Amino acid sequence: MKVEILREAGYQEALIGLGLSFGTDVRRAAAVARKLALKQGGHNKVLESIIVWLDVTAPRYWWQEADTYRLSTKQSQATMHTIMRRPLEQTDFAGPIIPAWLDELNRLVAAKDMVRLKLLLPEGFLQRRIWCMSYKTLRNIYSQRHDHRLAEWRDFCATIAATIKHPEFIVKSTEED
Repeated sequence: MKVEILREAGYQEALIGLGLSFGTDVRRAAAVARKLALKQGGHNKVLESIIVWLDVTAPRYWWQEADTYRLSTKQSQATMHTIMRRPLEQTDFAGPIIPAWLDELNRLVAAKDMVRLKLLLPEGFLQRRIWCMSYKTLRNIYSQRHDHRLAEWRDFCATIAATIKHPEFIVKSTEED
């Protein structure tokens, strides 16, 4: 699995908007935002104005779970347009697949039998998507998935926490636990 942040935007604008509610400047609004970010019940709506674009390559089984988060948009590497371009390799999957199965998939690629290929494609097939969401959605994902039983979710959350510009809006510090 690969997760890369392509861009973050809206932090300054979110603070300006928050400042309107509290009659304060951006500097003071930042302190208020840090207090509100980890609350629920609409208190953290400032996070809706901060947007992040991610480049994620993950297995299909992971994407099925990621589709739970509807307050986001995704542009995917369409299987229909990409799967027939070249023979498949072990590196196209989250883990090794049985060599005979890979041979059968490649026989279908050579025969240009996309429908049958898609029917037999393992859930571990890696798919790349550009995923755009608000910090509020990202915080929701993190709170629900950071200790998930799938290692990919733990890896995703750890990468996000380590690379976003404002992890304090997503991850509780130990003092807050």
